Amino acid sequence: MSRTHELDVPADQAVRVRRIDEADWDGIVELEARAYTRLGLSEGRDALRSRTLASPDTCFALDLGPRLAGYLLALPYPEERYPDLHSPEGRPEAAPRTSRNLHLHDIVVAEDLRQRGLARHLVDALTATARAHGYERISLVAVGGSDRYWARHGYTADEAAGLPAGYGPTAVYMSRAVPVGPAPRDGEVG
Repeated sequence: MSRTHELDVPADQAVRVRRIDEADWDGIVELEARAYTRLGLSEGRDALRSRTLASPDTCFALDLGPRLAGYLLALPYPEERYPDLHSPEGRPEAAPRTSRNLHLHDIVVAEDLRQRGLARHLVDALTATARAHGYERISLVAVGGSDRYWARHGYTADEAAGLPAGYGPTAVYMSRAVPVGPAPRDGEVG
């Protein structure tokens, strides 16, 4: 996971957060496999795409100049619940749109671009979107020891949720209230 500090990227490389489009999938699948295969948590294209189809307004691509540098997938899920890594989401029209909880399912920044503050752009876009759509909480399952990172950013472990099945032996279900702040500006997420 990325730490928050001054963005350390070349000045001629613009950072842009935008909606995921069809041309992004080869890159997203590659980024996801590099991040999660060693943990035994890689989901594959069909499952990843199904999560985006379930909630396209809460899933983002991160560009650094012309390069796909990362992505974030989030979707409405009831509190203390999370996607099954081994199954795609149901039909998009069956998604739990009444949930007041937005689940940050996946966030990845390319390995060679980590530790530069890029993940913060994705998290900020998610937070602004959650606020604009009236979500009250954001949840996630921290894997591979990333619970310490998320705790520094206001997420707390929810012991009642138990050990998230299928996410590995160190998985921790965490959540936080959507921070209060200004509404996103028009065009903030392209």
